[in-house]
Amino acid sequence: MAFGSGAMTNPIGDIRQAGCILVIGSNTTENHPVIALEVKAAVRQNGGKLIVADPRRIELVQFAHLFLNHKPGTDVALINGMIQAILAHGWQRDDFIRNRTEGFEAVAEAVKGYTPEAVERITGVPAADLVEAARLYAQSPASTILYAMGITQHVTGTNNVLALANLAMVAGQIGKPHSGVNPLRGQNNVQGACDMGGLPNVYTGYQRVDDEAVRQKFEKVWSVSLGSKIGLTLMEMMKGIGEGKVKALFILGENPLLSDPDSNQVRRELQQLDLLVVQDLFLSETAELAHVVLPGVSFAEKDGTFTNTERRVQRVRKALEPIGNSRQDWEIISELSTRLGYPMKYTSPAEIMEEIASLTPSYGGIRYERLEGSGLQWPCPTTDHPGTPFLHHGMFTRGRGKFHVTPYVPPPELPDEEYPFILTTGRVLYHYHTVISRKSKGLSEIHPEGTVEIGPADASRLGICAGNGMVEVTSRRGSLKARAQISESLPPGVVFMNFHFKEAAANLLTLDSLDPVAKIPGLKVCAVNVKKV
Repeated sequence: MAFGSGAMTNPIGDIRQAGCILVIGSNTTENHPVIALEVKAAVRQNGGKLIVADPRRIELVQFAHLFLNHKPGTDVALINGMIQAILAHGWQRDDFIRNRTEGFEAVAEAVKGYTPEAVERITGVPAADLVEAARLYAQSPASTILYAMGITQHVTGTNNVLALANLAMVAGQIGKPHSGVNPLRGQNNVQGACDMGGLPNVYTGYQRVDDEAVRQKFEKVWSVSLGSKIGLTLMEMMKGIGEGKVKALFILGENPLLSDPDSNQVRRELQQLDLLVVQDLFLSETAELAHVVLPGVSFAEKDGTFTNTERRVQRVRKALEPIGNSRQDWEIISELSTRLGYPMKYTSPAEIMEEIASLTPSYGGIRYERLEGSGLQWPCPTTDHPGTPFLHHGMFTRGRGKFHVTPYVPPPELPDEEYPFILTTGRVLYHYHTVISRKSKGLSEIHPEGTVEIGPADASRLGICAGNGMVEVTSRRGSLKARAQISESLPPGVVFMNFHFKEAAANLLTLDSLDPVAKIPGLKVCAVNVKKV
């Protein structure tokens, strides 16, 4: 990839000054409301142009200059169409392409067939709107792209991201203030977890496990022998359980029984394990299946750091003592490691940060005493380095930015006579993932249940009334009943569910087909039938 770690290339504060903002695959006001305020400020206060590309008419469309209402799963075709329009009209940045990139000719050739008319047939977006979106994005002095899991949670998720990187490089909208390609992270420290090696192919700071020099560096510090074999992703682990290759699983702060696709199959796999250990704050649906539950603590009961979506490392300070027998996560992990035969003796999170800095070039200059105030953005290689607000200034991490050919491939499951609707899934403003916010009485009163959003025309055809219409939603993998909510935001043939509620668990229905590179499941598109109960 051109952009490596999946972090925002530019800081959140840049958004307000962007001349053009392309929001694609992100219901920003509900999933990242603070960042959405910056988007609105860019439009209202600074005259920025906002383009929203989404299968639903999300709230942010009210502020948009252009709404590209594309069909679910057609993101690559839409982005390729914008690139084709930029090249056809001569809006590309030739100097940037020539001096900063490689592989452009192959992409220029590959997108020739994505004419506005051809893309309209695939996506449903009017040809004129596509061209205008391309013009606004390419001709703005600084344009930024914001995306989230509406881009990544597809079997073509990797190509979706690579296509956005192509778009940014064609227009030269990367490596400068107020621009960039900016994935919005889904949880409070998911960026930090990835930075610390919470991926099967890297150690901390995205240092590859199959790099001999990297491996030897970690072996020397840890005094152990390390393998060079790349591990399994989450979905590969679950498949490995089914195949009898994975016998034990340790789950920390995750609830796959609700958040993974095809929940019935996930339950069967978890029940097949010889040992399931879950470390969490609450007895989640997954923890109820565990042989051992280790009680962890909340952010307010721990010391440490979080790294947010803009690569900013910030202190977390303990405000409460852990309740009952719960412990800080690092203490639990250290004792587990010690009991399993590798002594892991730390006295504090600050000591752990010292080790992180010694092994991780991008965190090399980060120390607790430097994190007072607003924190530091990595890369921060030395203790006198101020941190890095935006990435790729003058040069990409790999040298030249690499273009990738990204052909459009239809989703693996599309509507047919038996399952005539496309189901897409997401979140709502008032709930956070699958467990935590359900413990709040106030939030449950505001948004008490999972619903099935359906467009007015489809609701009328099925005889579903506003407010009291219960429906049964069925896919090839499962079935559930939930209350229908008639929504003007949806086009005909598309229904939407959030995944927060075990009583209406959307992932009973979703497809577990994976992106071949990132191994991310295609949660955003599957075929369902909807019937009035």
